Amino acid sequence: MKQYIFLIAALLILPLSLIAQDDDEKEDFNIVNPIVKTKSKIERDAFDSGTLIESQTDKVYQKGTLEFVMNHRFGLVNNAPKDNDLIGIWGAANIRLGLSYSLTDWANIGFGSTKDKRLQDFNYKFALLKQTKDNKFPVSVSYYGNFTIDARRKENFQFTSDRYSNFNQLIIARRFTRNFSALVSTGWSHYNVVENGLKNDMFSIGFGGKYKISPQTALTLDYTAPITSNNSIEPGVSLGFEFVTGSHAFQVFITNYRGIVQQQNIMYNQNDFFNGDFAIGFNINRLWNF
Repeated sequence: MKQYIFLIAALLILPLSLIAQDDDEKEDFNIVNPIVKTKSKIERDAFDSGTLIESQTDKVYQKGTLEFVMNHRFGLVNNAPKDNDLIGIWGAANIRLGLSYSLTDWANIGFGSTKDKRLQDFNYKFALLKQTKDNKFPVSVSYYGNFTIDARRKENFQFTSDRYSNFNQLIIARRFTRNFSALVSTGWSHYNVVENGLKNDMFSIGFGGKYKISPQTALTLDYTAPITSNNSIEPGVSLGFEFVTGSHAFQVFITNYRGIVQQQNIMYNQNDFFNGDFAIGFNINRLWNF
């Protein structure tokens, strides 16, 4: 039951928050939504970074922005006493380094490399709609996807195509007030080859939010639950803080996810957050504009 607490809370919070419309001051500018040809003043971005702990946000940076991302996960805190790992900090860590570039204000492409299983991911994100101040578009909608290759030695695979997996996600976000933003997402994970007893496809639903406690600091929550039954996979739960400046975003948190690449987390996570199976992690985002 406890794995559905976050789902119930999110479903209660989102409808109630619809009545809260922010009048935050920001320079006004007009952008035409590419799907529906209507000019309106675009609302300030719901999220300051392209990621919210373990999940993607709707944010696409302005054209010409190069983003460097470093994701780091220490060992599980639960294993620290028996392994002498100092709350997991001395334990085996997982790390990902990535770059993405905004081709337009509505689209970016990227590449990342992850230590565990030597995953090489090619990713892309498209902003489909953006929230407007006049509520003509009350939410922002984005699509995110990746194509990932497992680059371990060939003896781990029977066929080359066994290395491939992909992830597709639709993200709906809203900035409710100057301090509070939330999102809901649906995802589809696919592996060409899986272990016996598992399914090749997994559907999931995610919720996330942030609440600013100062202009640069926010409390963050990220929750992803598998919908497809697949060998008792645990939902992902993450809690943390985000610190943002003009060209940096730094997130520090606890999470029961270890994979970093989303389809690996959603398909294979068996860490129970409420049983102490979580790790300390951080994300660093650095931006350059060209």
